[in-house]
Amino acid sequence: MNQHTIKKTATIRGIGLHTGKEVTMTFQPADAGHGIRFQRMDLSGQPIIRAEVGNVVSTLRGTTIKQDNAHVSTIEHALSALYGLSIDNILIEINGPEVPILDGSAGQFVKMLEGAGLEEQQEERDYLEITEPLSYFDEITGTELVALPADSFQVTTMIDFDSKILGQQYASLNNLEDFAADIAPSRTFVFLHELEYLVDHDLIKGGDLSNAIVLVDRLMGPDDLHRLAKKLNKPSVTIDKEGILNTTDLYFNNEPARHKLLDVMGDLALIGKPIKGKIVATKPGHTANVEFARMLKKLYIEQRRLKGIPKYDPNAEPLFTTADIIKYLPHRFPFLLVDKIVEISDTHVVGIKNVTFNEAFFQGHFPGNPIFPGVLQIEALAQAGGILALSHVGDPGNWDTYFVKIDGMKFKHKVVPGDTLILKMELMEPIRRGLVKMHGSAYVGNKLVSEGELTAQIVRQKESETQALAASSR
Repeated sequence: MNQHTIKKTATIRGIGLHTGKEVTMTFQPADAGHGIRFQRMDLSGQPIIRAEVGNVVSTLRGTTIKQDNAHVSTIEHALSALYGLSIDNILIEINGPEVPILDGSAGQFVKMLEGAGLEEQQEERDYLEITEPLSYFDEITGTELVALPADSFQVTTMIDFDSKILGQQYASLNNLEDFAADIAPSRTFVFLHELEYLVDHDLIKGGDLSNAIVLVDRLMGPDDLHRLAKKLNKPSVTIDKEGILNTTDLYFNNEPARHKLLDVMGDLALIGKPIKGKIVATKPGHTANVEFARMLKKLYIEQRRLKGIPKYDPNAEPLFTTADIIKYLPHRFPFLLVDKIVEISDTHVVGIKNVTFNEAFFQGHFPGNPIFPGVLQIEALAQAGGILALSHVGDPGNWDTYFVKIDGMKFKHKVVPGDTLILKMELMEPIRRGLVKMHGSAYVGNKLVSEGELTAQIVRQKESETQALAASSR
């Protein structure tokens, strides 16, 4: 399946649940790979906040993301609508700090987005694929979320608030095509004691009893009901036989469980990638949802690294032998650290370094415990990158490459004699004015042993000699 955005701009207005202020949200189409981002149009510089789990700063009565000094709260219903409609790329312009509550569901967001129309993009979707069970458990609350292998995205939620009124409920979504009709209209719910607390503490300035199901969890006489009606600015309130305040009717018998499923989807959208797998959530809440999203995001990053591991076949003919490499690079024994090139394109290169105990540096570097030095791993990556960079010039033997910058270099596993070091360098941006910025990854088998960003400059050898002479004369 390919990525999707919307065909045209769509706008929705409403009141923020906690701020009580009217907010306007405008959903703009975005290019493939853009992801979901919010833009605070009311702030100086109109800062952009990526909707991703690393930016979550609060899960108190909703999910809040923040980047630099800008934040947006109560984002889960809008994100759930985007997830349910398989919309990957969108820019959400908002002129306030909080997404409007609307009717307490994702239904109005879905209708608005469907009205804007979906547009398929050329790039394929990149999935987080669940290949083995992964679970999160909170011993204090009893909350548990489990991800299981499945061919498509599925969710089951089970709730139990130890309430005679609500009881135990569950809801399932087995096909995203059913989201708009079966899940999106489900509204948030609140117990009466929670509602009274929020009203008394002026915490839901934009609250309206039509956008929430109020569950009555204690006996109330006529005087209590009259006092409650006055507090809620209603002429009167009654309790129906299900123990639900008569301010709204249920759309589904298990609407609270369906809304919890909606919330799970909205919070998991913060992974930034759609899931191929089944999610089973017991007693979910925003805090647990987000923690589970962090675990799944970490799994995705690990999967992406494994997918990026070059497939090295030692029986295949190399594209560049050592004899070819020395035509490009000025390095010679004992400092030529690439034995052969097995892949090369306009944007990446894969080189091989066979590490042996006969390396000259092992005589002085931990001779009793030979470990391939990290700085030489960087040099080996740079030499492989030099082959890629010099393949873009017409006379590669007449150029040199020089380090300009090294960023974020990490060493994860030691490299020892007998290891075959697979060196992968990828262009991060087009080469401009001789500057080459690459991401380097070094592997031994399936293990990522080191990675980082390397920036170098290509310089003609005559220019290099001139610079050296000028420097020596000063």
